[in-house]
Amino acid sequence: MSLLDEIKAKAAVRKKTIVLCEGEDERVIRAAAEITKEGIAKIVLIGNEAECKKVAPGVELKGVTLIDPLTSDKTSKYASILYEARKAKGMTEEQAKEQAKDRTMFGALMLKAGDVDGYVSGACHSTANTLRPGLQVVKTAPGISTVSSCFIMIAPNKTNPYNPDGVAVFADCAINIEPTAEQLADIAISSAKTARTIAGIEPRVAFLSFSTKGSGNDDKFYQTVPKVKSAVEIAKAAAPELALDGEFQFDAAVAPEVGALKAPGSAVAGHANVLVFPNINAGNIGYKIAQRYGGYMAIGPICQGFAKPLNDLSRGCNVEDIVATVAVTALQAE
Repeated sequence: MSLLDEIKAKAAVRKKTIVLCEGEDERVIRAAAEITKEGIAKIVLIGNEAECKKVAPGVELKGVTLIDPLTSDKTSKYASILYEARKAKGMTEEQAKEQAKDRTMFGALMLKAGDVDGYVSGACHSTANTLRPGLQVVKTAPGISTVSSCFIMIAPNKTNPYNPDGVAVFADCAINIEPTAEQLADIAISSAKTARTIAGIEPRVAFLSFSTKGSGNDDKFYQTVPKVKSAVEIAKAAAPELALDGEFQFDAAVAPEVGALKAPGSAVAGHANVLVFPNINAGNIGYKIAQRYGGYMAIGPICQGFAKPLNDLSRGCNVEDIVATVAVTALQAE
């Protein structure tokens, strides 16, 4: 059984309820039907029956709960939740009533109210439009101030000596462009949780750099090495139970012979399976190199750091991508 199949099977046991916010998109409608048929999760689809039939004729939505914010008896309740969350920012009650009708905001308010266990959107909305409602009403988890993302990277086989489990976690490759040391620490802690709960591996977290334990420095110009060093210390103080270390070059992080040479005595060097990149440039390039040159399957981006599970789809996603994201979201739910 592949890791993705394992994730789906675990999600099916949990029977969580996930809201899909884009009932106007054929891919989302088909995914809702497939998820329900496979029993991966219970689905609330924001849309209406006539619209779904027009967009995806012939798709059977038996077992899917359809909700239209324009006619739902819960819209008023959600508007009140939104007003309470945003009145300090100047939102009026009338504005809240209007914004609560927006499908992505309605989905986030369902999550905030506890009426669903997770939220998935983004097939036909930008990342900003997808995540903004989460930031405004769901907010971040206790002790975490940074929303971030990661990819679960699945190897084409388990024959690579530098990745014997056949799976790794790469972060942050999609959200934080130039994270601070504090944000890098948050990203590492959140990614370790994802590694354990979703990927099923015991996390060994490496903070990556072009330097290993002071072998390089750019403190006169860019301050990236000092930033990563600071992030390591912040993360160790915040989560002393985690196996994490750095700063490491990639080979020192994953190759035992290099790790032993460059960072003797480190419990992580040479054995890392959670890789925290210093910025989005490195992260985005790194996961795509692994994907295209190494044949790795990339599941994600998986959002981390929200108080409740909330995930963003790529606008280029297909039905299987949506199914996988819903399964991951179900595993993130408490």
